[in-house]
Amino acid sequence: MSASGGTRAIVAALGANLAIAVSKFVAFAFSGSSSMLAEGVHSLADSGNQALLLIGGKKAQREATPQHPFGYGRERYIYAFLVSIVLFSVGGMFAVYEGFEKIRHPHELEHWYWPVGVLVFAIIAEGFSFRTAIKESNELRGTHSWSQFIRRAKAPELPVVLLEDFGALIGLVLALGGVGMALLTGDGIWDGIGTLCIGILLILIALVLAAETKSLLLGESAGTEDVKKIEAAIVDGHTVTGIIHMRTLHLGPEELLVAAKIAVQHDDTATEVATAINAAESRIREAVPIARVIYLEPDIYSESEATKGPDREATPGGPAQHPAEH
Repeated sequence: MSASGGTRAIVAALGANLAIAVSKFVAFAFSGSSSMLAEGVHSLADSGNQALLLIGGKKAQREATPQHPFGYGRERYIYAFLVSIVLFSVGGMFAVYEGFEKIRHPHELEHWYWPVGVLVFAIIAEGFSFRTAIKESNELRGTHSWSQFIRRAKAPELPVVLLEDFGALIGLVLALGGVGMALLTGDGIWDGIGTLCIGILLILIALVLAAETKSLLLGESAGTEDVKKIEAAIVDGHTVTGIIHMRTLHLGPEELLVAAKIAVQHDDTATEVATAINAAESRIREAVPIARVIYLEPDIYSESEATKGPDREATPGGPAQHPAEH
C-alpha cells in the first residue's frame, strides 16, 4: 500500500487500540462498569478494523489477471466498507444494548480508580494515534477542509482512521463523564447513559463511513482538478482539436481509467491520428500520473450531434462532463 494509503496511521491506531482494549477489559473486570465493557469492545472492533484495512491494502497490490483485467485496486474500498459494518454491529449496536441494560438494571461501580485510570491512559494513547492520522492527512488534503477531505478522498484508509480516532476520543470523554457522574451521584444509571451515548456515536460514524465507501465502490470520477488537467493534456490544437465527451473512473485510489471521444480533422491520415493519440496519452500520464488506463477514440466533430449535449448514447456526443462537486 502506498504512503497515501496512510499505513503509518493504521499501524499507530492498531497498536494503540490493542493496548487500550486490554486495559479496558481489565478495568471492566475490576469495576463492573458497562462503559468500560462497551469501550473495550469498541477498541477491539477498531483493532479488527485496522487489520482489515491492512489486509485490503495488501490484496489490492495483486497483479491484474485475465479474469480481473483492471486489477484489484478496489479491494481497499471493499475492506473499508467492511469496517463500517463491523463498527456499526460490533461497536455501536453492542454499546446501545449494554447501555439499555445498565439503565434498566444499574449497579454501583466498584474500584472506581480502575476505569478512571484506564480512560486517562486511553485518551493519551488515542490522542497519539489521532495526531499521527492528522499529520498524514495534512500532507494530502491541501486547502480542503476536513469534511471536504473525508468526502473527496479516493484512498479510504485515512478518512476511516480519522473518523475512528475522532469517535474514540469523544467516546472516551463520554465514558469518563458517565463514570464520573455515577461516582458523584452514587447512581449507576449514569454509567448506562454514557454507554448508550457511545453506541449512538459509533452508529452515526459507521453510517458516514458506509455512505462514503459505498460511493467509492460504485465508482467515482476523477476530481475536478484532475479532469481539467486531462482535458488540457488531450487537446494539442492541431490533430486533436477538442474533446467530444470524456469519462473517468477510479479503478482504485491510485489508478484512474480515462475514456474519451476526441475530435480530429476530417482529412487527417490514420498515421497522423495514431501519432496524435500516442502523444496525448503521454501528456495525460505526465499531467496525472495515476491515469494508467487510457482509451481515446477519434471521431469527426459534428455540430448537430454536439447540440444533443453530454448524452453517452449520442454519436459523436456532446461536450466533456465534469464531476459534480460534493
